[in-house]
Amino acid sequence: MSAPVLPKPTVEGQGITLTAVKIYPTYRTELTASVEAIQKEGGQLKLVGILGTGKDDAKMYAEFTRRSCEALGISFELRLVGQAVDSELSLGDGVEEAIVAANDDDDVGGIMVYYPIYGGTQDQYLQQVVSPLKDVEGLNHQFLFNLYHNIRYISPLTLKPPRSATPASAAATTPQPGTLKSILPCTPLAIVKTLEYTNIYNPLLPPGDRARGRTITVINRSEVVGRPLAALLANDGARVLSADITGILEYSKRPLLPSPSTPSSFTFKPSHVTTPTAITLEEAVGMSDVVISAVPGGKFKVQTSWLKDGVVCVDVAGEKNFEPDVATKASIYIPAVGKLTIAMLQRNLIRLRAYQEVSKKALEAAAAAGLI
Repeated sequence: MSAPVLPKPTVEGQGITLTAVKIYPTYRTELTASVEAIQKEGGQLKLVGILGTGKDDAKMYAEFTRRSCEALGISFELRLVGQAVDSELSLGDGVEEAIVAANDDDDVGGIMVYYPIYGGTQDQYLQQVVSPLKDVEGLNHQFLFNLYHNIRYISPLTLKPPRSATPASAAATTPQPGTLKSILPCTPLAIVKTLEYTNIYNPLLPPGDRARGRTITVINRSEVVGRPLAALLANDGARVLSADITGILEYSKRPLLPSPSTPSSFTFKPSHVTTPTAITLEEAVGMSDVVISAVPGGKFKVQTSWLKDGVVCVDVAGEKNFEPDVATKASIYIPAVGKLTIAMLQRNLIRLRAYQEVSKKALEAAAAAGLI
């Protein structure tokens, strides 16, 4: 990646506001080249969005996704169900059926569902209904297993990491025969790419350790954004303070250690561990090099007075979580990551096409051998 081009402060003594739109061109060239290569081979990329709510923010996100995809030559179809069609229908009506139909549609390369629908465990169930071969959001349980265990490659056929994916063999972080990069949730990945762009990640350090030395507070420990983001950052070496209404957990990366309760050949993977703390939110924010907030609703605000001078602040919430004068303390303020989230979703769509091709070839070989 080329050196970032950052805007200049407009007021002396204030930090800069950096939009995701300014970061997006870093990935546009790669995405455009990938889409054009697929089209030259006679292929196509089609993303289906499933909208089951009448909420305006979900509709806006769907339209934003459409424009971003069409600009790259990716076909986007929005399928409306339930309350998106008729406000009198029950919440979630038709969403599961729409997912199953898209799973079975060979023309569909990826599926995106606009959450929340029910919230909680019902949404988590729907996330598992989406075929992992079409899961552009990276929410399938096996993708999340890899994320939390710091395993970066997966077999498209078995949807499991290679058997040799242990720290001792380094297979967790290097490709093995028959494996491809595992899919990561697009919003947490977009935030990581933002921090790479701003050099919070140190490019001089080896991959998997480039956030070492950074203290990062992540506010909101949701299963879609906050928790996987905290794990990603910790797996890259950061000390992460993960905050929600129940308190603060510290995420950190453990070294290779043999398990005392298992055979000596077994080792804990060098992935994140969590530790309860008595740190307050104000203390966590005050010691952090980066503060990331993703609290829904407009009432919660990170107080500017809590921030360390020169901090990088990232706002993921639709309603802004930082006070208007955040730039008096923050060296860089990033007010949204939506454009990059779509870029990561598009990267996942392209990557999943390779998964689907591997699966198709395996089925053809099995059919030719009379096995199916």
